[in-house]
Amino acid sequence: MNIYVDFDDCLCETARAFSVMVKDMFGKDVSYEKMAYFNLQKAFELTDEQYDELLIRGHEADMLLSYEETPGASGVVNEWIGKGHDVSIITGRPYSTYEASREWLDRHGLQGIKLYFLNKYGRENFMKNSSFSLEPEDYFKMHFDYAVEDSPSAFKYFDHLPGLKVMVFDRPWNHNCELPGENFSRCSDWETIRTRIV
Repeated sequence: MNIYVDFDDCLCETARAFSVMVKDMFGKDVSYEKMAYFNLQKAFELTDEQYDELLIRGHEADMLLSYEETPGASGVVNEWIGKGHDVSIITGRPYSTYEASREWLDRHGLQGIKLYFLNKYGRENFMKNSSFSLEPEDYFKMHFDYAVEDSPSAFKYFDHLPGLKVMVFDRPWNHNCELPGENFSRCSDWETIRTRIV
């Protein structure tokens, strides 16, 4: 089996960290549970300048390395690898975060797992000079049987794979999202996700 796994808010608790950062940086008290939008600028009601500042801080190495693992994530992913499944981490982070992202994976027992940086979101300000290791045209040549993703904005990257089964990691910003099809299912935790891979 080929399995796609998103990084932020699937493997690690990025949004929870951003909620704390926003309070520290701008005095805005928006709890993780109240993050109703995947778009952080909208979720936190930030100006363009504040949004850029937040994303820059959130992608600095010390901050990336501080993100807590989503409970059970590395154990389930390693179980898949142990069974011979081919697992790829497909992240929307810019390639400039490679070293810290790779170190985070290594620290959490995911040494050697494939890691790709795909421009999923086109964040025009913060990422305007960013580079990515995987272009969309190359990504669309890849095949996956299963995917773990939290962002409704990324669902379009699954349109070319009609047989793909997508586990949508349940997060506040996708609670009210209508799932695109019967092959999408909402999962509350990694144990639920584990039971869906056969």
